Amino acid sequence: MSEIIEMDDQGIEQVSLKKYAEKAYLDYSMYVILDRALPALGDGLKPVQRRIVYAMSELGLKSAAKFKKSARTVGDVIGKFHPHGDQAAYDAMVLMAQEFSYRYPLVDGQGNWGSPDDPKSYAAMRYTESRLTRYAEVLLSELGQGTVNWAPNFDGTLNEPTVLPAQVPNVLLNGATGIAVGMATHIPPHNLREVVTAAVLLLEKPRATLEQLCEHVPAPDFPTEAEIITPREEILELYKNGRGALRMRAVWSRENGDVVISALPHQVSGAEVLEKIAQQMQARKLPMVADLRDESDRENPTRLVLTPRSNRVDVEALMSHLFATTDLEVSYNANLNMIGVDGRPAVKGLQQILKEWLEFRRNTVRRRLEYRLERVLKRLHVLAGYLIAFLNIDEVIHIIRNEEKPKAVLMQRFSLSNEQAEAILELKLRHLAKLEEMNIRAEQEELLQERDSLQNTLASPARLKTLIKKELLAVADQFGDPRRSPLVEREAAVRFSELELTSSEPITIVMSDKGWIRAAKGHDIDPNTLSYKSGDSYRMSVCGRTNLPLVILDSTGRAYTVPTHNLPSARGQGEPVTSRINPPSGASFEGLMTGAPDSLYLLAGDAGYGFVAKLGDLQTKNRAGKAVLNLLRDSRVVHPAAVPQIEDSWVAAVSNQGRLLVFPLANLPQLARGKGSKIISVPGPRVQSREEFMLAVEVLEAADSLVIHAGKRFLVLKPADLQHYRGERGRRGNKLPRGFQHVQRIEVKPKNARSTPEDL
Repeated sequence: MSEIIEMDDQGIEQVSLKKYAEKAYLDYSMYVILDRALPALGDGLKPVQRRIVYAMSELGLKSAAKFKKSARTVGDVIGKFHPHGDQAAYDAMVLMAQEFSYRYPLVDGQGNWGSPDDPKSYAAMRYTESRLTRYAEVLLSELGQGTVNWAPNFDGTLNEPTVLPAQVPNVLLNGATGIAVGMATHIPPHNLREVVTAAVLLLEKPRATLEQLCEHVPAPDFPTEAEIITPREEILELYKNGRGALRMRAVWSRENGDVVISALPHQVSGAEVLEKIAQQMQARKLPMVADLRDESDRENPTRLVLTPRSNRVDVEALMSHLFATTDLEVSYNANLNMIGVDGRPAVKGLQQILKEWLEFRRNTVRRRLEYRLERVLKRLHVLAGYLIAFLNIDEVIHIIRNEEKPKAVLMQRFSLSNEQAEAILELKLRHLAKLEEMNIRAEQEELLQERDSLQNTLASPARLKTLIKKELLAVADQFGDPRRSPLVEREAAVRFSELELTSSEPITIVMSDKGWIRAAKGHDIDPNTLSYKSGDSYRMSVCGRTNLPLVILDSTGRAYTVPTHNLPSARGQGEPVTSRINPPSGASFEGLMTGAPDSLYLLAGDAGYGFVAKLGDLQTKNRAGKAVLNLLRDSRVVHPAAVPQIEDSWVAAVSNQGRLLVFPLANLPQLARGKGSKIISVPGPRVQSREEFMLAVEVLEAADSLVIHAGKRFLVLKPADLQHYRGERGRRGNKLPRGFQHVQRIEVKPKNARSTPEDL
């Protein structure tokens, strides 16, 4: 559809701003996509990379040449072919010279070209020198053989190749990264031998499936020895759709108790990894690491050493945490977006890339053979003229000496073409020797054989296919190398929880009557000696460790979980526990429990019902807690009792009226929540009126004693004394001696403990 352009009275074109902006943006977008950001499928190079390689070849900077200042190359590139900033051209040149960035470098650099720790630390172009690598010949060796199209440069004074005649699929070998307008590309590098093997398979079996190709190309191959841990199914999906993700993980080993990291993921800086680990150590989030250092040198380019704090540190778990929190494990997005042989950008799968490249290679080889055949035929034509001249040498000399226009006379006398006559006239006198005829006939015979071979190859698709295969395998033999990035299946990395990162230190957790909580270091703290706010006093305490959570039981039977490593210090007066949890209005706190998740506690209400629960079942992340203990009407929570073990343990339950019952702990059920079973019989009406109720409950081992407190008096019941109070679960129990009918509290005295209650 033609565009209607309005003209004003002065002959000036008038275009709407909308149409002009649309066209300008579209033109810019296409320029960025086709001429800057995306690589071509044929040679795998972006325009700036192609121009750098071509400019260096024009300067004679082959792999065997002397190094030349990089500034000279950059000057030729931006002055003749790429009208952009010199730094942009030099950056692209540096990337092609870095062995840790490019799988198969195209530029051989001398000087400071950056390091894996800091790829941008390369020296200025005036200090570095460069030339092409031997591998670059794979892209350039067929350039002058009629294999590719040429186009004018930006000012029309020179011609440049639109694509280089690559002999291997370089678009997969070195990959590419670029951001265009509305699209981007991220093609990972691959192994040359693997890609060539897959290309040969597809050449011989055009119907080969993706799975068959992936048997030869199992995954990308980065210029690093870090592991690729992406599952095979995800890699197959990447090669099928052209989009996906890859995960790389550092390689480590144990060495004299230390952890030695010997390979990092692609483009990961060892210095930055050490910095992140050091930050975690300074923040006390990595207490199991005592020291780290960088021992990298010329012989060991990557050697990062971590020293665990002790031999008891789980190194596997430590490395899993570091994989999850640092760049020791990295995910790369893959987007196989490129300019196809049709000149259009598209995301392509592995099978499509190899098929299109083989078609590109087939056309390139055919053009090369046709170009050579044309040269051979021209040379044979000239040689035929030479033979005629040598057979009639005297007459030819006579014509040249005596005729004003010898060229026309020669053409007419011997039926020569213009090219043959011109070649005869340009012969030097020394080539008129008798032996030259033999050389001409020998060259003619050789060229005739080459002509027949070229014609047969061009006429036979099978011969052409065999030639392409031989050339591919020859390049693979010359430049191929083993895979660098091993494929390993690994479990997903898991970071440590906040509690796992907390050092295990003994603490005593103290709660006051009004619900203020704090923690004192050590287990030898007397909570009664601490200072409390006016009108407040000591309520209860429990001994624990900083890496184990605290479970609080309230008067409604709900349990709450509070981390202990960040509780306020006992040097102050603490903080309200309600700042960390949200209990119901009017609820009080009746119990503190701490320990490992499999620790056991006996939970009960003063109506005489209870059960054994695992501490892990009582924990919750909900600030509002979770319902654990179901209470009967007018019943209250009894302080929970720690359970050392189920077997050979006894339950001691005492009522406020001085009745004691002892029975095996195994008779109580183990539940996650509920009311439980009857521990001691207490009449319901007496509980409602608070005349009689279960005052306390404790768990004893067979050799423990029980201490009964009533006012200032206490009674120590040894294992033999407790025999009198043993009975079946749910009975009323036996009366304690006179003076202990109004019990205040009971506590367990371990077998080897002192007999005074102050030491209990």
